[in-house]
Amino acid sequence: MKLLSICSSSKGNSTFIGTKERGIAIDVGCSYKAFREGLSAVGADISAVKAVLVTHEHSDHIKGLLTLTKRVNVPIYAEEPILDYLVKHGNVTSTADLRSVNELGEIDFDAEISRFPTPHDAEASVGYVFDFGAQRLGFATDLGHVTETVRKNLSGCRTVFIEANYQPERLVSNPGYPAYLKARIASDKGHLSNPDSAEFCAELVRKGTVSLVLGHLSQENNTPELAYNAVKNRLFSEGLAAEKDFTLNVARVHNTAGEYISF
Repeated sequence: MKLLSICSSSKGNSTFIGTKERGIAIDVGCSYKAFREGLSAVGADISAVKAVLVTHEHSDHIKGLLTLTKRVNVPIYAEEPILDYLVKHGNVTSTADLRSVNELGEIDFDAEISRFPTPHDAEASVGYVFDFGAQRLGFATDLGHVTETVRKNLSGCRTVFIEANYQPERLVSNPGYPAYLKARIASDKGHLSNPDSAEFCAELVRKGTVSLVLGHLSQENNTPELAYNAVKNRLFSEGLAAEKDFTLNVARVHNTAGEYISF
């Protein structure tokens, strides 16, 4: 099994979980072309995607769905308000195979899939957990803060893909962002900062997580180095050792090299 982050930033997000023969995509927030190229980098064809799970309706998570549903017949799973949004705003074709996340159990995959609510300013934002029996993989981006529900679902997951969206000082001093946007990002229904992500990552590792992937970094208010160092230094402060107690990776904006995490 592989976790392949095809694209990851505030401008586009898509992740593939599975093998080159069969897997599941979480969001298609990049172009259909970029989505296919990302899959091909690990030897997977579009036919390997057996389902798409949508986290929420913001454009950086759904903008590739219209072309995808024009080209292939793949079921799209989301909360009911999100499905309604996709149809109403023309983000999918009229013949798209849309299914409620209440039907996740019908997906033919090597894991039991569940979802949980995440605190974000969207209709019905969710994260996902993949239970493979011997281990669990958790996925959560677009978190204004870490709720008890988020904590409960991600604690104990061996691998966790978690948001580290912005460095507070960069957001505050960014002249290109109006005050209302800064307030939205930093709110309890906005995004998770590097320090808050680092604190939660330390908690996750104490509870059994050994592989962390930081994603959904803002290209304007963060850098891979800032996010990586914030989390690494927090883990080091706990006496934890890299490559022994944990592995830490940062998802690329565009993963053209086909880098993936095995689990």
